[in-house]
Amino acid sequence: MLKVLESAVPVACWSCSVAHNESTLFCPDCSKIQPPSAGDYFSIFGLDPRLNLDLAALEQEFHRLSRRLHPDRYTRASEDEKQWSLADTALLNDAYRTLKDPLRRTEYLLKLKDAETGASAKDCSDTVLLRNQEKTSRVPADLLEEVFDLNMQLEEMRRSKKMGQEDPEPKESLQQAREKLEGMVAAVDRDLRAQWSNWDAGDEVARGSAQRAMLALLDRRRYLSNLVRGVNEILGD
Repeated sequence: MLKVLESAVPVACWSCSVAHNESTLFCPDCSKIQPPSAGDYFSIFGLDPRLNLDLAALEQEFHRLSRRLHPDRYTRASEDEKQWSLADTALLNDAYRTLKDPLRRTEYLLKLKDAETGASAKDCSDTVLLRNQEKTSRVPADLLEEVFDLNMQLEEMRRSKKMGQEDPEPKESLQQAREKLEGMVAAVDRDLRAQWSNWDAGDEVARGSAQRAMLALLDRRRYLSNLVRGVNEILGD
């Protein structure tokens, strides 16, 4: 079941003037479509900001709202309502894409809490090859040896390709390295899910601790994913 949002900023319906929360797509009194919401993605679905969601219920609500917003329903409506149908549909689609994806949902919630997720950072795949101390400093401490070995394997694979050789040994080593990195990514995902419960059920102190842990895990996952992508590019996968 979706957990219904209990509090939101009240606004008046443009049609009947009955107050409702700012993220309601339809007036609960007269059922008229409302202008695009100023609320967050969770409140569009009537949810409190949380990380463990009933995805089946979320999908069901998405389809229900999508049907109500479909432009065919507004062919005889005012021009404002026609435009709101399109704008609300786009907003609903963005909200659904974000909330159904576990990583995007986590990053979005942290941004709502004014936490810096690092999502604004550019692709860090250039850190696969560590050519200076600045790049080295961005490597998680426990991955330094792992990344050094990976760089050596990548360089060996590049040299083989330049010489037109197909040496199976460096390729096999890279494939094994990729499997190990993918296992690390999976471990990060498990740790993230554990922090979801800590955040959802916690008080302010517990949530603060969970938030810091999730930020660190997201940074680690982003770095590991870039390493996997770099290996895939060399392997041609």
